[in-house]
Amino acid sequence: MRVYVPLTLPGLAEAYKTGELGEGAFVAYAVTPALREWYLSDDVEELEYAALNRAALASLRLVAVDPRAARRRVVVAVDVADQDAVADPDRGLDPVALGEVRVAGPVSLGKAAAVHVDSAEAEGEVGEAADALGAADQGDDDAQFIVDGADDHELLWYATQEIPNLVGLGG
Repeated sequence: MRVYVPLTLPGLAEAYKTGELGEGAFVAYAVTPALREWYLSDDVEELEYAALNRAALASLRLVAVDPRAARRRVVVAVDVADQDAVADPDRGLDPVALGEVRVAGPVSLGKAAAVHVDSAEAEGEVGEAADALGAADQGDDDAQFIVDGADDHELLWYATQEIPNLVGLGG
């Protein structure tokens, strides 16, 4: 199963250093039955894109609480055994938990298929979105508009061999 792991650039650097995603069980996003039902689509690529976007929002939340993190969303796409990524049936169609799975973890970074990261040009709007998250969560429509604006920036695709350059460890 392909899962999308939300991180920050410092989190990606740590995963690169240790060779693992997660220290124990961790949250990721995947094409779950609830996500399929919510999006009413049978197109696997469309559903995976939806799961990637859910992970990007979770990454934005991580950016918001980490003052040392560059204002760029980071998502690692990794393949895990189906039994190692489980959706919480009690959260069902809760919009906040759509696509959310708990990965038994840790997972070798060597199993990663790709890394998705905002461009440097997105940092301003992603930073504004991170700052607006709290107000958006409280129902502020203007703040939600700012948060949604981060989605105007497509995450760029990187091969896993490019991780050292992404985290400033490249030659």
